[in-house]
Amino acid sequence: MSSTTNEEYYVPHGTHWPIIGSIGLAITVIGAANYLHGTWGATPIFVGLAILIFMMYGWFGQVIGESLTGLYNKQVDATFRWSMSWFIFSEVMFFAAFFGALFYARQYAIPWLDGASNNDATAQYLWPDFEAAWPLLNVPLAEKYQGAREAMGAWGLPALNTIILLTSGLTVTMAHWALKRRDNTWLVYWLFATVVLGFGFVFLQAYEYSHAYQELGLRLDSGIYGSTFFMLTGFHGFHVTMGAVMLTIIMIRAGKGHFTPDHHFAFEGVAWYWHFVDVVWLGLFIFVYWL
Repeated sequence: MSSTTNEEYYVPHGTHWPIIGSIGLAITVIGAANYLHGTWGATPIFVGLAILIFMMYGWFGQVIGESLTGLYNKQVDATFRWSMSWFIFSEVMFFAAFFGALFYARQYAIPWLDGASNNDATAQYLWPDFEAAWPLLNVPLAEKYQGAREAMGAWGLPALNTIILLTSGLTVTMAHWALKRRDNTWLVYWLFATVVLGFGFVFLQAYEYSHAYQELGLRLDSGIYGSTFFMLTGFHGFHVTMGAVMLTIIMIRAGKGHFTPDHHFAFEGVAWYWHFVDVVWLGLFIFVYWL
């Protein structure tokens, strides 16, 4: 397709990458479902993930090439910004659902089990020995669902990870400032620092999970405390991992001189995403670890 001017409305050309991505995603999900049921091995999962990685490499490379050749105009840039904004909004709603489940369990469900309602029969017959407390370490059917021996503290690795993630938010902002003043050297340096901090956070969280499982007895099936802890921190850790990978790609592109002060939405979109995971972590630290 020939290049467009700012007055023309850009219409994307046909591409085969969505089909390939759909095939990879279908193989991954079907393989994971059958693996959990013990029907298949893990091979289909890795095949599906390999297809997805191939799709992302090819499709993103195509988009980068189109951007560098000047194919995209201001209208396209605006659609990219709106798309990223709506994507981050959907992620906000995603985490809001899990925070809402945590709030409901702590403020309503657990007190109700202890008789904090108009009907005390729940506390009398369902679980007479229950005491409303958070974190909820003792769970019913303890012979099947073992409660955690100890809650995860806030002032060890979680506090260190908070400092790391907030610092990474500062370094990516410094990278943005370097980009705006056309200092490509410091742009790459600050992005490298952000990538190191991001993957450092992921490494420490993996170590924290090992500590939780082996020493605290905290697992996904350790009652409502274990399930909310791992669902919230696990999905956030996945988002940090994806963000660190995206920052790595942006750093490589910055080293190749792909960005200018007037043309760098790819950098901005990843920076928005990174600030989003920073804010989510603050909520996690306060409501999951601290309070």
